[in-house]
Amino acid sequence: MVYAELHCLSNFTFLCGASHAEELVARAHELGYAALAITDECSLAGIVRAHVAAKECGLNLIVGSEIRFSDGPCVVLLATNRAGYGNLSALITRGRRSATKGRYALSLDDLRDGLPGCLALLLTDSLPTLEYAQTLAARFPGRAWVMVELFRAPDDAERLAAASDLAQAAGLPLVAGGDVHMHIAERRAMQDTLTAIRLGVPVFDAGEALHPNGERHLRSFSDLAQLYPQALLDETLAIAARCQFSLDELRYEYPEELVPPGETAIGYLRKLTEAGLAGRFADGTPDKVRGQVEHELALIEELKYEPYFLTVHDIVSFARGHGILCQGRGSAANSAVCYALGITEVNPACMEMLFERFISRERNEPPDIDVDFEHERREEVIQYLYAKYGRDRAALAATVISYRPKSAMRDVGKALGFDLEQVDRLAKSVAWWDGRKVLPERLAEAGFDPENRKVALLMRLVDELVGFPRHLSQHVGGFVIARGQLSHLVPIENAAMPERTIIQWDKDDLDALGLLKIDVLALGMLSAIRRALDLVGAKRGRPFAMSDIPSEDPAVYDMIGHADTVGVFQIESRAQMAMLPRMKPRRFYDLVIEVAIVRPGPIQGGMVHPYLRRRTQVEPVTYPSEEVRGVLERTLGVPIFQEQVMQLAVVAAGFTPGEADKLRRSMAAWRRKGGLEQFERRLVDGMRARGYQEDFARQIFMQIQGFGEYGFPESHAASFALLVYVSAWLKCHEPAAFACALLNSQPMGFYAPAQIVLDARRHGVEVRPVDVLASEWDCTLEASAGDTQTLRLGLRQVNGLSLEGVARLIAARAQGRFDSVEELAARSGIDQRDLKHLAAAGALARLAGHRRKAYWDVAGIERRMPLAMGQVTEPQPDLFPLTEGQDLVADYASLGLSLGRHPLALLRDRLRRERIVTAEELSRLPHGRLVRAAGLVLNRQRPGTASGVTFLTLEDETGHVNVVVWRDLAERQRRELLGARLLAVYGTLERQGEVAHLIAGHLRDLTPLLGDLVTHSRDFH
Repeated sequence: MVYAELHCLSNFTFLCGASHAEELVARAHELGYAALAITDECSLAGIVRAHVAAKECGLNLIVGSEIRFSDGPCVVLLATNRAGYGNLSALITRGRRSATKGRYALSLDDLRDGLPGCLALLLTDSLPTLEYAQTLAARFPGRAWVMVELFRAPDDAERLAAASDLAQAAGLPLVAGGDVHMHIAERRAMQDTLTAIRLGVPVFDAGEALHPNGERHLRSFSDLAQLYPQALLDETLAIAARCQFSLDELRYEYPEELVPPGETAIGYLRKLTEAGLAGRFADGTPDKVRGQVEHELALIEELKYEPYFLTVHDIVSFARGHGILCQGRGSAANSAVCYALGITEVNPACMEMLFERFISRERNEPPDIDVDFEHERREEVIQYLYAKYGRDRAALAATVISYRPKSAMRDVGKALGFDLEQVDRLAKSVAWWDGRKVLPERLAEAGFDPENRKVALLMRLVDELVGFPRHLSQHVGGFVIARGQLSHLVPIENAAMPERTIIQWDKDDLDALGLLKIDVLALGMLSAIRRALDLVGAKRGRPFAMSDIPSEDPAVYDMIGHADTVGVFQIESRAQMAMLPRMKPRRFYDLVIEVAIVRPGPIQGGMVHPYLRRRTQVEPVTYPSEEVRGVLERTLGVPIFQEQVMQLAVVAAGFTPGEADKLRRSMAAWRRKGGLEQFERRLVDGMRARGYQEDFARQIFMQIQGFGEYGFPESHAASFALLVYVSAWLKCHEPAAFACALLNSQPMGFYAPAQIVLDARRHGVEVRPVDVLASEWDCTLEASAGDTQTLRLGLRQVNGLSLEGVARLIAARAQGRFDSVEELAARSGIDQRDLKHLAAAGALARLAGHRRKAYWDVAGIERRMPLAMGQVTEPQPDLFPLTEGQDLVADYASLGLSLGRHPLALLRDRLRRERIVTAEELSRLPHGRLVRAAGLVLNRQRPGTASGVTFLTLEDETGHVNVVVWRDLAERQRRELLGARLLAVYGTLERQGEVAHLIAGHLRDLTPLLGDLVTHSRDFH
């Protein structure tokens, strides 16, 4: 080991480094380097990935960063110990917080204290002045070097001599470096391409911005020895020896201020828990729950997690105190303490809990509590956290935005000089179901020759670029809160959104280092439920809460069993609707299973059909032992949940609860990293030793593998099932309020407003149009005959209408009714643009008579001038109303929906001539019938568990048609499948009870029949 690379950029120096941190570590280890420093520019975003890779292979990793000072040279800073790391992280934070997202601003004055615990390497890429070198020497006494970097250039000897003279004049030692941008020389083309993308020019126009050769890679000892004197190489080892810091030294310290003076953390947590239990169990805490609470509190105290629970309790208390609906979920729902504290709503007396799924002594990692808040009010919670702890102690985790095939194709295409029309064709050739690779046949279909050298280079570079990090964004809600300065733990930078700051590490980085994160998540259904409860309460004249909803309502389960679940949380998807008539849930726990069973884990593990056969008594329910019965009885002998797999490992194979949790974590990652093999023999041998047949043991292991990357925990399913039932009850008994709440909570869910309105009307809800004389911003409920309510569409449905215009309109209307469009314009003062949007939406119909007249009236309104001589009265033309078809087109263009007839109703006569049946007629046809159907495409899905099968939902005037498209047909008719907005399907009807699917044999794009009508599908890939 004769060399340590001290200057190396990964691809987390965005659009500059051309290799992943893991690739750099692996290559350095392969070459036999003594150490490798990852020194991304003003960033530690990639260091955790490098740390994990270095631990696996045994390479000494040095933590550092390259900083380009605004008033001086470029310097590489290396952390030697924990204090130095904290100072480096704080410096990066200062630079990033001083500039807009993606940039930083630091001057040499920011190094005035010498950054204790860090070494400084002065780069000589553009030879710095002696003054800079002397300044660095003074501020880093005994800790500064001049770094010379040579790349087989004609002037290498001169560069080495100049750097040596500078070092000697400043009294600094000289050291070798590599300015590494890639792990191997073969990444040269990628490095040039990244430079062109960064500059926004084609490669051939990048000029001197490109490196002159491909030498900026990790080089062999023999290559280095040819370039540098041995003394300079030896100096790298001396520097590496001083850098003893490891990320393993980082320790998270929890906030402490939530414990009142004079109390201990565990004492205060117990006090809150006991108070919560008294509120939850008015007749006394059941023995089972009491035992669980004592077990949890003992483990929480042992692992010193009390502040974490107190922090989450404080957040939830703030939300509830401000009327923000919230609910915990995930592994936290396994906790009786969380239930007592009001964090979760899953009653431990009614569920089989496995607390080690949440906290494990063996794992010794912080717990993970996910709390969902109303999506439109979550920002209040986030700002509360910032205000309470300060931005120096709290920030959101990052999400790494990486290149996907389509974005990589666009950027590489531009960098290689393809024109914009070609780039657009190239990007559109990428299908979401093709995976991460560019397929030559896709490019051929788009008119490109895959054998062409330029096109072949494009394909290679796109394949390499996919997965490269592009920039950091904010996590959906993962908050990191520290006792002290968070910036000394991890760098903090500004997010794109105002009033948001993020750390430079993502969820996986935090998990790898065992650092605490609290997920403050947004859930649209909570917003919808809160709105619906408010509407129901207003109708009934008293507050109405989730706790007022009666449990186990047969009518609700009847509705669910018929898959009448448009808008219902979690069970509104195509796959769930197909499962519901087969499951026919009749109690709450059935919903828990329903939520979990339509997931990749149970599907890939082959658990769905055995469960359904047992549920319908087609096959008997059997258990190999009473211990297994205790684990699987509630799911009829079939493991559906992660907790059951863990419990099986404990009762049938002798695992400890902590070991079982390690099995769960390996289950979650085995497709990416492997690692299940070590458990296979242990599981099989353990079960055989306890009298189980090897076939049964291997069957259980196969089911464990089936969970793959996504096995649903029972606790999570139970939390979601509560919201399933509440939303289903509201839809069943308060359909107008439910539809109104869904519309006011958009965007959310599986269906667009057009489908929500159509479904509400099918359930007998009268829906009234947007009207300037009656509509508020939100959709509202209006009284109608009897005890029913009518849904009035709100001004929020009008595309392009400004909030300022709405406020002016409502304020003017409060002063008295408008009698004309002109009066509305004069009194409200809303501008011509907003008036045109209102006319386009039909919202002026009661004032103008019809849409065309409204257009005319708006066009005739002129701004009143101060010196106007008088009012000119013009004769009114005799304008005819729009035709039904024209009105329909205008409705969809402005509102995205229509209260008139469905577009397919206007085309029905033509469709009948082509023997195309309606969805309602299809529902009455027998299994096996050859049939034709057509409809607007609502959504396309191609789940990873479906082996290339695409599922479509079509809508006509009578209902929905579920279509199955096999892989070979999807390949043959890809254009029709992906491009059609109105699609005809010729195929075979498959029926199983109430569940019917049309198996496509041929697709036909009927989009031209829509004319100017614009519709949109929601495609979830």
